[in-house]
Amino acid sequence: MARLPQAFIDQVLDRTDIVDVVDRRVKLKKAGKNYSACCPFHQEKTPSFSVNPEKQFYYCFGCGAGGNALGFVMDYERMEFREAIESLAQAAGMELPVEEADATTQIDHQKPLYESMDKATRLYESLLRKHPTRGRVVDYLKQRGLSGEIARDFRLGFAPEGWDNLMTTLSSEEDIEHALTAGLLIENDSGRKYDRFRDRVIFPIVNQRGKVIAMGGRVLGDGKPKYLNSPETPLFSKSHELYGLHHIRKFAKNVSRIVVVEGYMDVIALAQFGIHYAVATLGTSVGKPHLEMLFRRVDQVVFCFDGDEAGRKAAFRGMEAALPMMEDGRQVKFLFLPEGEDPDSVVRNKGSQHLEHLFDNADPLETFLFDQMAQGIDLDTMDGKARLSKLVAPYINLIPDGVFKTLLFKALATRTDMDVDSLRRLREIEKPTRADYDSAPEAEPGEIQSEADAPFDYPGGYESLPDSEGHYGAPAQMEPHSAVLLRALGLLVLKPSSANAVTDELLPEQGGILSNLLRDVVRQVRETPELSTAALLGYWMGTDEGELLSEAAAKEVIDDEQHISEHLMAILNKLSRDRHVTLLRKRAETLKSVAYTDLSNEQKRELVALTTEIRQLSGRN
Repeated sequence: MARLPQAFIDQVLDRTDIVDVVDRRVKLKKAGKNYSACCPFHQEKTPSFSVNPEKQFYYCFGCGAGGNALGFVMDYERMEFREAIESLAQAAGMELPVEEADATTQIDHQKPLYESMDKATRLYESLLRKHPTRGRVVDYLKQRGLSGEIARDFRLGFAPEGWDNLMTTLSSEEDIEHALTAGLLIENDSGRKYDRFRDRVIFPIVNQRGKVIAMGGRVLGDGKPKYLNSPETPLFSKSHELYGLHHIRKFAKNVSRIVVVEGYMDVIALAQFGIHYAVATLGTSVGKPHLEMLFRRVDQVVFCFDGDEAGRKAAFRGMEAALPMMEDGRQVKFLFLPEGEDPDSVVRNKGSQHLEHLFDNADPLETFLFDQMAQGIDLDTMDGKARLSKLVAPYINLIPDGVFKTLLFKALATRTDMDVDSLRRLREIEKPTRADYDSAPEAEPGEIQSEADAPFDYPGGYESLPDSEGHYGAPAQMEPHSAVLLRALGLLVLKPSSANAVTDELLPEQGGILSNLLRDVVRQVRETPELSTAALLGYWMGTDEGELLSEAAAKEVIDDEQHISEHLMAILNKLSRDRHVTLLRKRAETLKSVAYTDLSNEQKRELVALTTEIRQLSGRN
């Protein structure tokens, strides 16, 4: 039987946000760093269903349901595996590949592309520090007021003049092909291959998981275009990515709003001044996927654009994309800066407090909508009021039913002297004749025209494992050190790469359910080092072991990446010491069962040595 390549399934999961998948079907509420809801798989009055956006899995503390986005779609929609993966792939803008036969060796086509992007990023970072002509780009960055620290945080680099600065570092044809596929190189019609980025400041584009997936480059001379982005690749879809979003996840805490600005430098400049909640689109207008990502994190989005025609067109497109998502409680605001100003210049000249004050007082969506549509219309005439009604009402009708929609209709009724019911019937959008928003050109690449909070809470700690009615609890409880082993499994799921530091000597002996599973997971990660939490859970989906792994991860209270590895190694080292102490005690008991006077001198010395070592390992010196 043929099947989809595992690498493709992993890629779908990598491009899928489980919060979005679940929230479309079950309304989620922010709960610390996670999201919660009443479980869709069993009846309950108090929410016990939790979604972890960082590690991309869900778990219900009531019924034990858990897994990744793919498993959720299968269970909630009652879909077969292929239907569910097709649904997620379509939502991520991906086409299904040709199926493979079962016997075909699984190849991860993404891993070498990620490696190629990371190697190029490190090369351009080093050239910014060491290249003989680095002075030009350093001067440019200093003129823009950037510090070395902020350049490091955003991994800025330098692509010098020349056609093969990157090419010459690639040691094989395979490396060159990967760089071509990743968009780092270009091949012309005659077959010549050369660097895509030349004489440019390099801005690595990072996805939500912190992996470099593309690059943007600003020209240092007079070359065109001013900004150049990577093309669409298996790693990069510009309509599904935002520059700076990973920085928000990494550096910002308790963010209440996100500001959409026009380019890389605006995002970086604001971050340097302590405003760590700005993002920019990547050569495309703000679209539904972008806003879905933003509204999953905050309830307020501020568009901050230039006040020229291009900036207002970009804002109008953003408003069109936002209207169907304007549920009660969400806000969209619009801030247009004076000609010649941008967020970068404002924050440097007047400070972050002044700019944040401007964000606070930006125009709400209704003001922007009414003002834009009313341009050129005489509202003192009946014809003008009719015209405004016909233009505005269809846009309001795009908003989900609720208080906000009702208030907008009432505001329009006041302006036009019409009744609300008549306005609600105006549903066909007529584009404003004065505004050619529909035909506005795409943005230049890089420019828009257009918690460590509470961890998962759980009752009873690790000792309160499920009973025999709850899948696998009873066998696990009978296994020695079951609570500790379950904790080790939870840490492994949250950070699979931590398994790479685990030696065979630290692994428990085979025999128990948890011990066997721990060994299997470590082996699995060794074979697939880049395995994510969601992908790991996907391998075990539909099994008792998969349910156990979901529960173990959900109940783990440590989520700091470094501390996860440290605690895992501490647990495994303690288990290893305990096993060794158990063996020593068995040998000591054997010797003690014989009368001391009957022991040989060698056995007496061995007993003393055993006793000393047991006391040392047990911490009882």
